[in-house]
Amino acid sequence: MTDLPLVGDLQASAPPVGLALSRAGVTGVQKAIRIRRGEQEILMAAEIDCTVDLASDQKGVHMSRFPELFDEAIDEGVLGEGLLVEVLADRIASQIVERQRALRAEVRIVARWPIRRRTPVTDLATQEMVSLIGIAAATTAGTRRVVGVEATGINACPCAQGLVRGRATERLTEAGYGGDEIERILELVPLATHNQRGRGTLLVGTTRELDAEDLVDIVERSMSAPVYELLKRPDELYVVEHAHLQPRFVEDSVRIAIRDLLETDPDLADDDFVLSRQMNLETIHVHDVVAERWGTVAELRAELAGATPTTQQTTLEAWLS
Repeated sequence: MTDLPLVGDLQASAPPVGLALSRAGVTGVQKAIRIRRGEQEILMAAEIDCTVDLASDQKGVHMSRFPELFDEAIDEGVLGEGLLVEVLADRIASQIVERQRALRAEVRIVARWPIRRRTPVTDLATQEMVSLIGIAAATTAGTRRVVGVEATGINACPCAQGLVRGRATERLTEAGYGGDEIERILELVPLATHNQRGRGTLLVGTTRELDAEDLVDIVERSMSAPVYELLKRPDELYVVEHAHLQPRFVEDSVRIAIRDLLETDPDLADDDFVLSRQMNLETIHVHDVVAERWGTVAELRAELAGATPTTQQTTLEAWLS
């Protein structure tokens, strides 16, 4: 076998254009990781992105070294004690700063997490898949990390339901029903509307250890109703009726998720970070709809208490920096 010719460290050489890069690295690396949840440890399929800042006098990043560091950190979790997803991201980012002499490294891990639950009426066992998210940014001064989830639910559109209610009122009036009777009928009978499958994301930047299943519960409760992989007819009736009795806009879900998080976890520090995002997949339009809110816990608490909204909401990128 012919020996490969010796090549200098091209990545460390001067670039043709002396311009620093905000981000360079690898994305979409597929790995199996073992994540700890309380007393349990679960093997999950994960996708990892990792980037570093690149100085103006450095041509490139040693891309092949990133997967090596991933494997080392993951092997420690597989052979030793399983890690929280945000702790694993923290460990990888810190090792990259140390070994690659990077000014800053950012790691994002998204793992597919199976949750076991029971159907709402027939009480059958079912398994639902959600995304478990860990993000960390490291510098020589330290790290900041984020834990989050993405879960699916259903939102019933309040606008279309209002139109249906108006038309139903007209028809009942024409049929001879009085005002009180109409109101009673409309209270008893779920009103039709178009439904949207929703994907809710909730990210929390904190040093506290949070239960990701609690975050999933907050996201699902922010929508009109949860969805299930397995549904028998009584369960299907429950989900559809529940959704139509609790119609919500995409904006409602974002606000409710943040409110419920802060009420559920009052010990979050003022300088902790929260991001809530909701995307609804439209059924009667060819586009989708999205809403987001981000900020520090102090910013969000003050606004919920009635303070004037800040003109500068803290973004995830700013908080990690």
